[in-house]
Amino acid sequence: MNWFNYQHLYYFYMIAREGGVAKAATKLRLGQPTLSTQLKQFETALGHQLFERINRSMQLTETGKVVFDYAEEIFKLGSEMVETINDKRADHVTHLQIGALDSVPKAIIEQLLAAANRVSDCYVSLLEGPTDFLLRELMAHRIDLVITNTPAPIAPKTQCHSRLIAEMPVVVFGAREFHKLKQGFPKSLEAQPFVLPTTHSKLRSDIEHFFDTKKIKIRPIIETQDTSLQQLIVQSGKALAAMAEPAFTSLGGENKLAILGQLPVKEQLWLSSASRRIKNPIASELMEHFKLN
Repeated sequence: MNWFNYQHLYYFYMIAREGGVAKAATKLRLGQPTLSTQLKQFETALGHQLFERINRSMQLTETGKVVFDYAEEIFKLGSEMVETINDKRADHVTHLQIGALDSVPKAIIEQLLAAANRVSDCYVSLLEGPTDFLLRELMAHRIDLVITNTPAPIAPKTQCHSRLIAEMPVVVFGAREFHKLKQGFPKSLEAQPFVLPTTHSKLRSDIEHFFDTKKIKIRPIIETQDTSLQQLIVQSGKALAAMAEPAFTSLGGENKLAILGQLPVKEQLWLSSASRRIKNPIASELMEHFKLN
């Protein structure tokens, strides 16, 4: 066979992904008999049965699993092709799409943007959000680079690469009424109110592990990844906060707030990218050579 119908391949792919003809037909807005006929034609063209019925459910045969893996790669490449084409504007300026964890210091993002423009003229789209969302966007090729506080997961299908770009000291800071807690730090933090990063954050687990190890019971009252919001809450005198010192400094916190002490905890920052057949040249250069000043 020298060719096959790619529409048939897509129908097969959707049936396998959705777990049956009925769900795939709804998704594709086709009648079930029509979709079943298209699948049968595809199996005939290939000369292999792709599904078998087990307990009223459709299961991929061994050949079906092989075809599904190829189909997944084919449609992933098609999506990547469209994204890559759209990355070039009419004036040939490269479009660079960056994702950043909400808590990443803005000064570090500014350094990355400046480095990108030193590589080549570009215009940048910046997307902020939680780590899991950003990594999904990265693996779907909707963004080129991600800055987070954990590396991307290592798995054959993700084909992601991560590089450590910073290790930042973590400090506890507070408003004027908490300044007396500098004495006897960190024991002085016993029973004090805290605004903390959300539970999915590695920094949150590191902070809690430190306090648990030292048998210091703090009193969490609010959790948020937004460092600007953390600062506002601390300025109001409602709580203390712990964050990377560069983030505290970049928010201008030292003007109204005081650092009470430094924790033996580091917040790491990682730059991650996903493998692509057609690479964004600026993203590739930054992934290879970007350094913080």
